[in-house]
Amino acid sequence: MVTLGCARNEVDSEELAGRLAAEGYELVEDADGADAVLVNTCGFIESAKKDSVDAILAATDSGASVVAVGCMAERYGTELADALPEATVLGFDDYAQIGGRLDDVLAGRPLVPHTPRDRRTLLPISPVERSAVLAGAGGRVEDAGPAIPGHDWLRRRRLAAGPSAAIKLASGCDRRCAFCAIPGFRGAFVSRPPAEVLSEAAWLAGQGVTELVLVSENSTSYGKDLGDLRSLEKLLPQLAAVEGIARVRVAYLQPAELRPGLLEVIAGGGGPGAVIAPYFDLSFQHSSPALLRRMRRFGGTDDFLRTIARARELAPGAGFRTNVILGFPGETEDDVAELERFLTAARLDAVGVFGYSDEEGTEAVRLPGKIDQAEIDTRVRRITDLVEELTAQRAEERIGEHVEVLLTEDLSAEEGPGTWLGHAAHQDPDADGTTTVSGIPAGSVPGQVVRAEVVGTEGIDLVAVARVPAATVAGR
Repeated sequence: MVTLGCARNEVDSEELAGRLAAEGYELVEDADGADAVLVNTCGFIESAKKDSVDAILAATDSGASVVAVGCMAERYGTELADALPEATVLGFDDYAQIGGRLDDVLAGRPLVPHTPRDRRTLLPISPVERSAVLAGAGGRVEDAGPAIPGHDWLRRRRLAAGPSAAIKLASGCDRRCAFCAIPGFRGAFVSRPPAEVLSEAAWLAGQGVTELVLVSENSTSYGKDLGDLRSLEKLLPQLAAVEGIARVRVAYLQPAELRPGLLEVIAGGGGPGAVIAPYFDLSFQHSSPALLRRMRRFGGTDDFLRTIARARELAPGAGFRTNVILGFPGETEDDVAELERFLTAARLDAVGVFGYSDEEGTEAVRLPGKIDQAEIDTRVRRITDLVEELTAQRAEERIGEHVEVLLTEDLSAEEGPGTWLGHAAHQDPDADGTTTVSGIPAGSVPGQVVRAEVVGTEGIDLVAVARVPAATVAGR
């Protein structure tokens, strides 16, 4: 199995792997000699789509049957199948029967690729509706309607080692950002029931996971379709109490939906030994109020800075990451200068910088004021250079701080006895840099948390020295 894209796709792959294993398939590490290769594609932006096509073509070199699933496969369906006849293209609705679909592929039975459709037009399957459908279908998952990745009828098998794992809160998105095609192929927002999330968290803890990363297309929307907008505030302490879990962090927060209560729950436990990480992955996308309105988003520099300041009042060491888009239609030099003002004042820990590209099916495709690609590239380089300088400075500001580091890899053989790699509470395990800690006692294992003092930096990465013995998870 080959997985591209975000953590949500990684969870989808683990669910597909779990279902296939339950139906008698064996997952192998190498495509050479495999009967089939599943490529879980990403369809978010142009570069991601190119990477997905390249991965599909590379898989054909193995001589195995190639099956394309995931966002790009769902988004383009017949078009992708026509362009890449070497692969079988399956959509989300095939996930619940993935074993049978793979049986068909290996037996040479033809499968008709799906015709892409806007999944926002489908009735979302809420947990209550799902129960009714299952009851009416005699409990057969195959009859439960369109498959929405990340829900209870999908089994899961871990594909990656390590103490951190993503867990899905929901699938889909109800927002209508002008640049984003995700709602069209992921569908309407559907929350997973809290009990289901807690059960999966306990299962992951039993698999050796000590850090949960909560993911969705928009985590701040969690619970709105369950009738309780405070669902996430209530769920976080419950997840933190799961035996074996040392840290819980939330990813993909929408600034316009970050309610004061949720901010306080995330930031309020930022002291020593806190299990809920004071970490804010906020998708600002830009900070010019005028441009954000054009994007069908809300807020601006001053609003965002107030949100950050409030979080830092509660947790001075809180971590912040975001993504920004340069070159959206109509973006002016004043807009770029406003974004620079925000980034300089915000002191964020990590920032992803992307150039705008037209995505079919979005409102932005039809907007006037398109910007030449060369100018977009110039703006991306300009902001990237600024971000690299600012995030390095932010890391340096942490020298002298005490941070809680979750250990991931023993570097003693390379760096000297008692040296480990890990990540602090403000560092996402996949995207926000690392912390190298010395002075770790012998016998420590991945997943433990140690309190350490930051003594140096390398870019956004931290160098720290343990100031107390590494804590066992059970003794956090």
